[in-house]
Amino acid sequence: MMNHTNYEWVDEWVTIPDSPMGRTNGITHGVAVSATGYVFVFHQASPSVLVFNSDGQLLDAWGDFPGAHGMSLVIQEGKEFLWLTDQDSARVVKTTLDGKTMMELPSPDHVLYSQDNKYIPTWASQHPDTGEVWVADGYGAYLVHRYDSHGNYQSSIDGSEGAGRFCEPHGLAFTRGSDGVELFITDRSNHRIAVYDDQGNFLRSSLSAHSPCSFDFLNNQVVVPELFTGVKLLEKNNLELITEIGANELVGPRPDGGWWPPAAPEGWPNLAGTPLIRPGRFNSPHAACFAPNGDIYVVEWIIGGRITKLVRK
Repeated sequence: MMNHTNYEWVDEWVTIPDSPMGRTNGITHGVAVSATGYVFVFHQASPSVLVFNSDGQLLDAWGDFPGAHGMSLVIQEGKEFLWLTDQDSARVVKTTLDGKTMMELPSPDHVLYSQDNKYIPTWASQHPDTGEVWVADGYGAYLVHRYDSHGNYQSSIDGSEGAGRFCEPHGLAFTRGSDGVELFITDRSNHRIAVYDDQGNFLRSSLSAHSPCSFDFLNNQVVVPELFTGVKLLEKNNLELITEIGANELVGPRPDGGWWPPAAPEGWPNLAGTPLIRPGRFNSPHAACFAPNGDIYVVEWIIGGRITKLVRK
């Protein structure tokens, strides 16, 4: 284990099951933890959803999502569900924790998709009270879409009503704020976090993250994995930095405004067995989540996957 402020780093906490698809792809893109402490990992192999207990024992595996991307755990009427997005098939699906499909959203009826844009959903989250579902199209038209609780498309926002037009609105999540339910959006290629109310009205933004991918919340903290390495803990209300874990001096922003490396290595971030991937340093964090006890699980965009556990001391 390696020490990082208030956490101990457990490298390669678990590995994905060995399979032909896992060896050639197997990218670990999503992670969530249930109230019981079960860890759900979403990766690009079949079966796509892996279920571990907190000791790292594989309990279950299910689902076929070759473009496995975003995973969100939500609670509706006291029951836990998963929202899964597949970037290849454009499927956005709500399931039970054992894989039963409860809802699948249609593609949004938006004028930009009649032009040269594909719909490539990257994340979904459900309002804890109204049941509305919001979906980020982070790789297509750069829109965030709103669906009612029955899965009917309602409207879209593009960021223009806030800090500026979205550029890769990659991840999103609802959380309760002091004045009601808020929607956090990672505007990744704009290097910022945008916060809206649950009606899509812009509230605030922050440049406290350089390449934010997704969110998870515990009490007054938000964990934000950064694709260009490192996992940040921010204060939820003002988005000020509490600490950063696992930043890699070989990847990421330099003080002069450039990046390490100046040009990304061929195939980055899907590298394995290189000096960029080493214990105590992240290469390409894509999702992170809190366990109920404050531990943090991090998965990375790496062929063959990488799953790290940060144990709260």
